[in-house]
Amino acid sequence: MGEATLHDALRAAPPAVVTFPADHEEITLADLFSQAEGVAVALAGAGVRHGDRVGVLCANDADFFRTLFALSMLGACACPLPLPTTGRDGYAARIRGVVTAAGIGLVVVSSRLARMRSLLAAAFADTVQVTTGELRGDGRFTPVPVSPGDDLIVQFTSGSTAAPKGVRLSHANVLACLTAIVHGMRLGTPGDHAGNWLPLYHDMGLFGSLAALSSGVPLTVWPPSAFVKDPAGWLRELETRKVTACALPNFAYDYLLRAVDETEVATYDLSRWRVSFNGAEPIAVDTVETFLRHFAPAGFRPATMMPVYGLAEATLAVTFPPLGRPVRADWVDRVQLSEHRRAVPVERSSPSARGVVAVGSPVLGMEVRIAGPGTGEPVGEREVGEVQIRGASVTTGYLRADEQPFTADGWLRTGDLGYLAGGELHVTGRLKELIILRGENFYPEDVEAAVRTDPGVHRRRCVAFVDDVGDGEHMTLVAETTLTDPADRDRLTTRLRRRVAGLTGLDDLRVVLVVPQSIPRTSSGKLQRLASRGRFS
Repeated sequence: MGEATLHDALRAAPPAVVTFPADHEEITLADLFSQAEGVAVALAGAGVRHGDRVGVLCANDADFFRTLFALSMLGACACPLPLPTTGRDGYAARIRGVVTAAGIGLVVVSSRLARMRSLLAAAFADTVQVTTGELRGDGRFTPVPVSPGDDLIVQFTSGSTAAPKGVRLSHANVLACLTAIVHGMRLGTPGDHAGNWLPLYHDMGLFGSLAALSSGVPLTVWPPSAFVKDPAGWLRELETRKVTACALPNFAYDYLLRAVDETEVATYDLSRWRVSFNGAEPIAVDTVETFLRHFAPAGFRPATMMPVYGLAEATLAVTFPPLGRPVRADWVDRVQLSEHRRAVPVERSSPSARGVVAVGSPVLGMEVRIAGPGTGEPVGEREVGEVQIRGASVTTGYLRADEQPFTADGWLRTGDLGYLAGGELHVTGRLKELIILRGENFYPEDVEAAVRTDPGVHRRRCVAFVDDVGDGEHMTLVAETTLTDPADRDRLTTRLRRRVAGLTGLDDLRVVLVVPQSIPRTSSGKLQRLASRGRFS
């Protein structure tokens, strides 16, 4: 992309059509831009100026894109805000914190959300609200000078291990990321059709969609509820619309496994599905392998699934595996990994084996290194350390000047643990979530992996952490379950303890069984271990 700004790049892109099935709307990219000019005129009339940060509270609809494009043309900065969803505690308080941190003075609210007056009043008490229905400007739009280094988006991190942080992303950052995505998956291959149901306020949903538009690929955008409420119906739509490229977090593959019975799989035709990203959260080997076996009769090819790694601080993409290669898992010794920070290969059949999915090599314009958590110095092949990155799509920093994530030599610290093997990244966990218990190291992923497939664990939802319950530190496992009979719950507790002991050697496990939807989640659906410790300790 030779253009300097998002709006220039998309205007120069091949013609594309965006479909919003929930709204029965189909619109060309050119028409979106024409309408966005009217929105820009109206926003300018409301006082929005170059450099202003504007909140965007829109669903997965055309209003989101019109508002984003309008702010881009004005040289203003869009701050996509998460939508209120059922089961979310403290939404208004969280949004007030985001608005304050970003210095947002005006929020654009989708007309369809304006009916939630009491919630919006609590969330935006001191902030001007304008609905998308009001943004119909008169007169011609006067272009505003916008530079590649101007902030385009403030992307708020999901907050899986801390409070959300505002990541500043410039036009140059975003364009570099879109170029890397298009290059890494050869988006624009004849017959391509992209699909997305992930929230547009989330980096994977937003930049995946923009990558499709930048390459002239037809794009279908569903609301998240279309997938969550009816995964099998969504999969049927993906088939009918001949979608070839789509991104899903790991939990979504579990949803599809439960939603489509093995007797029905062969009635689907997924042979056109060319690229299916698996990212945005830890990738479970058992989920990948079960999904590939389950959907093979539908024509889903092993090489279609692409386990990837990315984060908001890199706009999105960091590593992709080679296109067209089946998923690879590296089987390593669990004790060596946690205790000695070494990824020592073992046979899969070994009792101490842990499978770690390879998430590929750096995308175009990106560099990755592994640094020792204590020393900060780069470590060797198969040595575990902190994943650090640098490149054209990497943020210049957070909103708060005291939260800058960079090393002295300019690498961004991701907070993720991993290792390199054969030039590919393998992510093993989060630095802040590594559990140290009585001098021994444990990954919460290992504890969770031991029990998540138990039929008594509701939708594989469980988290592990260390807490202090009065008589010293203990490993705690919180698992959601629908079981209500005391005897059934006792048997489940015993079974979970035995599974964890058998896999990790931990024989002192505190098990907490909770009803479905109890474990805190981020706005993107990740289970929150640290927030769970605060709630269930």
